[in-house]
Amino acid sequence: MNTLEFTALVGMGALLAGFLGALTGLGGGVVMVPLLAVVFHVDIHYAIGAALVSVIATSSGAAAAYVREGYSNVRVGMFLEIATTIGALVGAALVLYLHVSVISIIFGVVLLYSAYASLSEHADSSVNTQPDRLATKLRMDSTYPTESGMQSYRVHNVPQGFGLMFVAGVLSGLLGIGSGAVKVLAMDRAMKLPFKVSTTTSNFMIGVTAAAGAGVYLRRGYIDPGLAMPVMLGVLAGSMLGARVLVVARVKVLRLVFSGVIAVLALEMIYKGLK
Repeated sequence: MNTLEFTALVGMGALLAGFLGALTGLGGGVVMVPLLAVVFHVDIHYAIGAALVSVIATSSGAAAAYVREGYSNVRVGMFLEIATTIGALVGAALVLYLHVSVISIIFGVVLLYSAYASLSEHADSSVNTQPDRLATKLRMDSTYPTESGMQSYRVHNVPQGFGLMFVAGVLSGLLGIGSGAVKVLAMDRAMKLPFKVSTTTSNFMIGVTAAAGAGVYLRRGYIDPGLAMPVMLGVLAGSMLGARVLVVARVKVLRLVFSGVIAVLALEMIYKGLK
């Protein structure tokens, strides 16, 4: 395989990764790392570096559209980003001391639980629920567009969500992913945000989280421009396409796609860790 063919194939894989990342809130990196490492036999450190760049592209491509449409909760995203950024720096610093196989197995188990939990739907928060004192003080309650018009919702369990976001940041720095699976479930399950708000706010956040970790990998020389370029361009195009599809997609379908994708990736990561 020559350089042109390799670049074209990586670009097509990145297009699919960006589409899934934007549609589910996972971020393109969760697909790109196993794709580069397993299919294209790229060194895991360079795969993680390129994936972090792709995650930034995913967030950049999808976040603007989601904010414009009124889906993303910017106040929630900016507040929780404090935890994920600190976690990403911690995770990137720990990557030299923890064995990748152990991390892959643990993360695979977490993803399997995430796939199971996301299929168990809960009723979206509404104006009828009791307000959360901290969320009210931070003015996090908001609205999002639905087929029947703008729907109000309330944010709950802010400290619990903040703690889970720190874990998401650590996973992002360790594995080169946007850790959207943890972010989405933290907002969807713990903070009781509507699922579309959770996925879109996750896309809004993952770019900043990935940028924190990418700085560490760049300093270590693990970001190759020749590899990062097709990954970034492909993921950017895919994320913009995914953003358009999400607006008209049904929540039940999104949950099935979300669960299916992360279940497959979980099994891949566990298998890779056990090899």
